[in-house]
Amino acid sequence: MNKLEIKNLFVNVGEKEVLSGIDLVIKIGEVHAIMGPNGSGKSTLANVLMGHPKYKIISGKILIDGKDITNLPPNKRAEAGLFLSMQHSPEINGVTVNNFLRNSVESLNKEKHNPIKFYNNLIEKMKQTGVNPDFVKRYLNVGFSGGEKKQMEIIHLLTLDPKYAILDEIDSGLDVDALQMVSNAIKQYHNKNNAVLLITHYNRLLRNIPPDFVHIMKKGKIVKSGGKELSLQIEKKGYN
Repeated sequence: MNKLEIKNLFVNVGEKEVLSGIDLVIKIGEVHAIMGPNGSGKSTLANVLMGHPKYKIISGKILIDGKDITNLPPNKRAEAGLFLSMQHSPEINGVTVNNFLRNSVESLNKEKHNPIKFYNNLIEKMKQTGVNPDFVKRYLNVGFSGGEKKQMEIIHLLTLDPKYAILDEIDSGLDVDALQMVSNAIKQYHNKNNAVLLITHYNRLLRNIPPDFVHIMKKGKIVKSGGKELSLQIEKKGYN
């Protein structure tokens, strides 16, 4: 029962079909990767799973641990254990990183946390992962570079500790050192009690975090699935 299931999912934006019958099962303990050319539907799938209102599910189902979440709002999906690291993180002026994360954790766990203890734990988490601890006082993503936003998404992941993590191009725009830091943090997060879905264009992230399964998307469909060797094949020969 401990799995994220996508069953024959068809999705439209307006009158245009953007996902065309997606079937995917991600079990607890597994790492899956989705690769594909631009416009293939990878980020669309991530946003649909998290409940973005722009997308209309025409048919199919999304289930977490056997519970149908197809029509639930994003906050209820988060409460069910789903997490999305977005490709383009929004800036929220007036809300500090610390307050955002503490309120998020309290909302998910339905319990209050000691503000000072939470703050100190967050600082320690940032130091351990190599993220600038001064970020904790700044407004969420305001003035952050692209790489810094990706690092903050990783801090969100480690703090919220979801059951199912969808990481949409978490490696984009990162230099070698930042990629290593992000990879190490993902490996620190992942264990037998959670699952990861990595959405990426490149094999460089998958060298650091070997997936159990790789899926190739084209034109809103999963056209091929395999093991980690499939990502090596893509790196050498491309998608054609």
